[in-house]
Amino acid sequence: MTPSHRTLILLATLGSVGLLGGAFAFQYIGGLAPCQLCLYQRWPHAAAILIGVVALTTGWRGLAWLGALAALATAAIGIFHFGVEQLWWEGLATCTAGSIEGISTADLLDPTKDVAAVVRCDEIAWSLLGISMAGWNVILSLVLAGIWVKAARTA
Repeated sequence: MTPSHRTLILLATLGSVGLLGGAFAFQYIGGLAPCQLCLYQRWPHAAAILIGVVALTTGWRGLAWLGALAALATAAIGIFHFGVEQLWWEGLATCTAGSIEGISTADLLDPTKDVAAVVRCDEIAWSLLGISMAGWNVILSLVLAGIWVKAARTA
């Protein structure tokens, strides 16, 4: 028995809800601050959730292709992030160096100011089975993209 178009969209949407919820749980419950690339990976999941909600409420079938595109976008960012973590290539200047650029000297010397450290994209903060969060995002987002594509092709 093949799942319906609506069921597949619901599954893909809930998948992004789970991944985005997991990211927020790691941040707010686990205390793992996200790097810039981690934050970039969240936006396509948010878009996929919105696309899924609109697709489920309107029934417009063409939105499933946009959901697949959103899942592939976060997977692509995740691949780039994974490569940065593995030191295969250099990452963004905003998160691979302990830069204090943009912070005034007065703020740096003021003990009442909270100057947060830059969270580095090239350091793995957490992993499971030797795969970082960025790696898991790639794997699971590709699965979600496949579900979105199946939903788009299901009549």
